[in-house]
Amino acid sequence: QVQLVESGGGLVQAGGSLRLSCAASGRTTSSSDMGWFRRQAPGKEREFVAAISWSGTITYYADSVKGRFTISRDNAKNTMILQMNTLKPEDTAVYYCGVKFAETDRTRSNNYNSWGQGTQVTVSS
Repeated sequence: QVQLVESGGGLVQAGGSLRLSCAASGRTTSSSDMGWFRRQAPGKEREFVAAISWSGTITYYADSVKGRFTISRDNAKNTMILQMNTLKPEDTAVYYCGVKFAETDRTRSNNYNSWGQGTQVTVSS
């Protein structure tokens, strides 16, 4: 079992930046894809934001964040980072990190095996 803990959320003005971290413990994640999703309102599905291959060499982004967000990972430290720049009010959401053990579609939240508790990001206009 993997335990994931997100941190780094907060309140920021539009155009600002935040850096989210995801710390993993328990079962190793160094051979698994990981990703960031967000939920913009209670009851809504988690929306894909970004994902990264186990090696860190391949990254994937939702069109809505491409060019503004950067995903990275450090397997030696069991951490994953989401650097968010030029934030917009529509980026306001609870952000979750997840890990996926099988070779399945990395943009679908149902394919992820473990999740963190989430961290709130609020962007004011």
